[in-house]
Amino acid sequence: MRHLLATLILVTIVWACQPAAKEEPAAPAWVSLFDGKTMEGWTPKIRGHALGDNYANTFRITDSAITVGYEGYEGEFADRFGHLFYKSPYSSYRFRMQYRFFGEQATAGPDWAWRNSGIMVHCQDPNSMAVEQDFPLCIEVQLLGGRDSGERTTANLCTPGTNVVMDGELRTDHCFVSNSKTYPGDGWVNVMVEVFADSLIRHIVEGDTVLTYTKPQVGGGAISPAYPAAGPDGTPLGKGWISLQSESHPVAFRNIEIMEL
Repeated sequence: MRHLLATLILVTIVWACQPAAKEEPAAPAWVSLFDGKTMEGWTPKIRGHALGDNYANTFRITDSAITVGYEGYEGEFADRFGHLFYKSPYSSYRFRMQYRFFGEQATAGPDWAWRNSGIMVHCQDPNSMAVEQDFPLCIEVQLLGGRDSGERTTANLCTPGTNVVMDGELRTDHCFVSNSKTYPGDGWVNVMVEVFADSLIRHIVEGDTVLTYTKPQVGGGAISPAYPAAGPDGTPLGKGWISLQSESHPVAFRNIEIMEL
């Protein structure tokens, strides 16, 4: 009996001294950035207007989507490009949503801006934008709608104030086409962006990777001098704000979600 009691005590001591099992980290999860009812957490910046001034109700909610419209604009569009910023900067993440173009372009909107919008990632702090600044320093996932005929890819890349590396080569062109299909009409299109800090970015449309590049960085000089905090050309861009674009054609965004990595 004594031997059994001693054995039980020894087993109990050994068990109590074992290190606690480590909990597995929670798997990354999708988080909604838009509840379909309010624009809480989102702030507009429209060229010619102060941060937070939603000129002419450019950004509004319609049918559970963030909608861009120009009914309240007096006269011409007049290059009043706008961006709707989410409240937090991010570094490594997946961002996904649906978008669709509809209706008629605003009066005197640029020809190139017909059915044209964008998801801007690694944006400069919206508080640092000048009143007359038209685009933030950022990486733009350019969203385009197809015409009645011909090809017009979407999830392209534009680089306001930035450069990237493709196939090991620093590229200083302003825009690059993806290999996506063309999406004409008013239907919803699924798009996702994978951002891995200052290393890798992928554009994904309807589940297909359509463009990949690396080493996003300050460059081009067009915007960066107005934003000295970004640093000189060649400075890596490892984080920034996300914004949705208003470029003169009505567009809607819904099911906006992010997964931090």
